[in-house]
Amino acid sequence: MAVNRWRAGGDGVNRLRIAVLGYLVRGPIGGMAWHHLQYVLGLAKLGHDVRFIEDSDDYPSCYDPTRGVVDEDPAYGLRFAEATFHRLGLSECWAYYDAHAGVWYGPTSASILEWLTRADLLLNVSGVNPLRPWVLGVSARALIDTDPAFTQIRHLTDSNAHERAAAHTAFFTFGENIPAGRSSVPADGFAWQPTRQPVVLDAWPQSPAPSGAYFTTVMQWDSYPARVFAGKSYGMKSESFAEYLDLPQRCGELFELAVGSASAPRELLRERGWLLRDPLEVTRDPWTYQEYIRGSRAEFSVAKHGYVSARTGWFSERSACYLASGRPVLVQDTGFTDWLRAVGGVVAFRTPEEAATGVAQIESRYEFHAREARVVVAEYFDARKVLSELIEQALGATSSSASSAGSA
Repeated sequence: MAVNRWRAGGDGVNRLRIAVLGYLVRGPIGGMAWHHLQYVLGLAKLGHDVRFIEDSDDYPSCYDPTRGVVDEDPAYGLRFAEATFHRLGLSECWAYYDAHAGVWYGPTSASILEWLTRADLLLNVSGVNPLRPWVLGVSARALIDTDPAFTQIRHLTDSNAHERAAAHTAFFTFGENIPAGRSSVPADGFAWQPTRQPVVLDAWPQSPAPSGAYFTTVMQWDSYPARVFAGKSYGMKSESFAEYLDLPQRCGELFELAVGSASAPRELLRERGWLLRDPLEVTRDPWTYQEYIRGSRAEFSVAKHGYVSARTGWFSERSACYLASGRPVLVQDTGFTDWLRAVGGVVAFRTPEEAATGVAQIESRYEFHAREARVVVAEYFDARKVLSELIEQALGATSSSASSAGSA
């Protein structure tokens, strides 16, 4: 069993050395940061020796919101990472490799290559980091797909992306219906297993919703162009949203969007009754992001058209944070209702009529839905459960693969 590789500490806790590859220095905004931080913080709370490692990759990819540019300069992101890890009590756990300059940054930069020679497991979250020679030495390397349908299509249409994915030894996806055979996502040849966003519950304090708070969300109108594969189009949230433009007029002025991307039709949204916030203000750091969620009454959100049309079963890491904060979520069904069975807290919709009905359901029993929100996140997304299962399955898949190769 994989657990035999774990080292027991003096307190009886079985410990692993785990590297988390993520996107923080290059993507220094609050919601995206939490997506990766909860892996690091959750593993540390489980007692593991964890390091966050980020690679610049070989193209300009460092976003600086103060300059509004994407280039090769990591200065803003390095300051963001330093402040963020310090506030979480993880000051010494991270390193950043700048491939453009051939330089390592961060408090573990001098020791990270040696540490990697003794690492047990690597988690490549969202697959946004290349696997350099120094991480290929880690025997168990798990790819975590957080963008189902689009990830698989990329593997089928981009040989370099397929080759990068093939360097992993285990494969996990937020599209839980893909391995269950309930999704129309085209098969890319990898043995996907289900996983979910881990949520560190004690990092998400609860408080009553303020009076007059809105249904909100933080979103990109268009993250990247729609993908077409085998004659089928897989679109962005912009394509999903069109049906719901008139929801404020149906339900009253209850809705606010912190919406990004230049293509967002802001004037049209305002005309239809949507209140708009500057997403850079909301996502300035992980704590402004938390404050925005706690300042909300609930979340209303559509999903990427591709998630819905392929019935992936994806559930948003952002929505999980609303739930952890005790905020109900009214969210478009991607097929997640196949595996997430909630009596309250999560209200799914497939049509504008169901969305309007969902608003009424939440408002008529708001306290019930707010309590159930925390129940749902504890049952389905608690980092202690999600990460423990992920570790066992990743090590198990690697062991099985090694055994098969040895007997071939």
